[in-house]
Amino acid sequence: MSTANVERCKDGVLSVGYGADSITPSDSAAVAFRAIYVGGTGDVKVTAIDGSVATFKSCPVGLIIPVAVKLVWSTGTTATLLVGIS
Repeated sequence: MSTANVERCKDGVLSVGYGADSITPSDSAAVAFRAIYVGGTGDVKVTAIDGSVATFKSCPVGLIIPVAVKLVWSTGTTATLLVGIS
């Protein structure tokens, strides 16, 4: 399926993900995801595309964090089974 066929939101961001990959948290390895799926409860520390750093505390199983990220920290991340949505 071509991403050109996927309906776009008014701000130009794709309304759905077009790929997914397992995330291994790292304090230095850059990633590029539009959102994160949390498969195992815990905290998720990220650096967003704009450079801001946030920790999402006590994330439940099944949560989708709708923030575009460039880093998922190992330090401060206790959640498991993370999947990046691109």
